Amino acid sequence: MKFLRRTFFVLICLALVFAVTAAPGVSAERMKLIPGGMSFGVKFFTDGAVVVGITGVETNAGLVCPASDSGISVRDVITAVNGEKLASAEDLIEAIRGGNGSELKLSVTDTDGNLRDVTVKPAKGTDGVYRIGVWVRDSTAGIGTVTFISAENGFFGGLGHAICDVDTGIILPVGKAYVVDVDITSIVKGREKTPGELKGTFGTAVKGEIITNCEVGVFGTYTDPPESLREPMEVGKASELMAGDATVLCAVDGTVKEYGIEIVKIYKDSGNTKNFLIEVTDPELLKLTGGIVQGMSGSPIIQNGRIVGAVTHVLVNNHTRGYGIHIENMLSGSSQ
Repeated sequence: MKFLRRTFFVLICLALVFAVTAAPGVSAERMKLIPGGMSFGVKFFTDGAVVVGITGVETNAGLVCPASDSGISVRDVITAVNGEKLASAEDLIEAIRGGNGSELKLSVTDTDGNLRDVTVKPAKGTDGVYRIGVWVRDSTAGIGTVTFISAENGFFGGLGHAICDVDTGIILPVGKAYVVDVDITSIVKGREKTPGELKGTFGTAVKGEIITNCEVGVFGTYTDPPESLREPMEVGKASELMAGDATVLCAVDGTVKEYGIEIVKIYKDSGNTKNFLIEVTDPELLKLTGGIVQGMSGSPIIQNGRIVGAVTHVLVNNHTRGYGIHIENMLSGSSQ
């Protein structure tokens, strides 16, 4: 069933991409999506344990580091121990401590996606506990904004960038990732070289599942879509984007509202993200947030009645400005 679900998801994504690329410039057949703007909570569990640090083990014979000696590096992902798939970082800890110093065969994936097997022999610390000298992480949680939802099947996209490990910056591999409601409780405005953020409390009911986490956003399906959705809007092409007035949809005060922004500059050949520069001009949004804050990533950008992109990054030295990503790029990357 899992294979079938993922296959169906990929077919959905490919259909979306085809709809965008096949539709002629101003055709009535242009693709339509429901604009988002609502905040959502993400509970993310990785596929394996991400190595976020290498450290020495203090033994009676001195300082050693079995992980480093075996070739394990920061940013590697440990996916299995002795052929058994890791369900959590705790599984790795139990295998190390429960093996009484026996060698372990670890399956490791590097940042290029290459899989290799390494053998590591845990060292007994001065406290009697066996360790291999790694710090690992297997889960994270955060707040983002939904960019769009498909009215036909509940397929959605958000963030406009990947969920990355805070220490290593690597894109976290999806194990299980759930969407939950979030209530925004406060807004921390940005300070010099420090972005602001939305703070909130997570609901307990699962509203959907994230299946893809990639450079251009997170994508999945809603099983229980948000209420009071807006009417579907046409998708704008990158070639149609113009410098000038636009709006952004976000729910920084708990309700999705439309705020004024300006598209300051459009970058050519800018890759998959950071395709254009935006500036918040709406007095109400500036009063609430000071500009762009963490948690607004994914907020849909509207110009001339079409969804043209999403907020993706804030400029840390000017919180009123940030980058936008073309909606076409989000849709094209959604099948990864």
